[in-house]
Amino acid sequence: ATEAGVALREVADFAAIPGRGVSGSIDGQRYHLGNHRLIEELGLCSPAIEARLDPIERQGKTVVLLTRDADVVALFAVADTVKPTSRQAIAELHALGVRSLMLTGDNVHTAEAIAREVGIDEVRGNLLPEDKILAIEELLARKGNGRVGMVGDGINDAPALARADIGIAMGAAGTDTAIETADVALMDDDLRKLPAFVRLSRATASVLKQNIVLALGIKAVFLALAVAGQATMWMAVFADMGASLLVVGNGLRLLRR
Repeated sequence: ATEAGVALREVADFAAIPGRGVSGSIDGQRYHLGNHRLIEELGLCSPAIEARLDPIERQGKTVVLLTRDADVVALFAVADTVKPTSRQAIAELHALGVRSLMLTGDNVHTAEAIAREVGIDEVRGNLLPEDKILAIEELLARKGNGRVGMVGDGINDAPALARADIGIAMGAAGTDTAIETADVALMDDDLRKLPAFVRLSRATASVLKQNIVLALGIKAVFLALAVAGQATMWMAVFADMGASLLVVGNGLRLLRR
């Protein structure tokens, strides 16, 4: 605006409307800037506006509308740019047996277009923050022996990040609220880190189980020898320090990952 020489105006009573947009007053007039849902709730989504919105949304774009009092004065069509690595990340997750579900506040047409492009299994659009929580709770209720992870970057994602078994925030582009709420932050926002994270977590869990079995097994063998009167001092040293060194050595294998 400064470069274009546009005079900035003072905005009074500014408010953020979760999952919908923002509002404020300029020179005594009330303005709203938000999504399709907000305009519907304001009662300003006339048949003529709907006719303008439908073809834009079917192109996979999200429409942001600006209202002044009771009139819609501008439409903005925006679209997320899908990262080239996103399809690869989703494919790797599927190869690991992880199902994908996209939860978004964008309209259903836009959400479905993005889901098709990157290969996501299931998509739900037009969701408010509370709707995302309900979706996570639904997954938690029918997860069986699996775990539910939530990946997000916005304020609207924070409640769902907290509710999931594990919350993962996009650290570079994510909001402070999302990063503080999540359990893990991906600092370079590369979605390929997700399958790498899953593989490393599974390998770590496997090594932990191996170490527990190894340590307890050595102790059990030494105990049996001690009860039978066959234990020696060197056996005791091995059962103690030897087991510790074996456990540490086995754990160091994770460094190669």
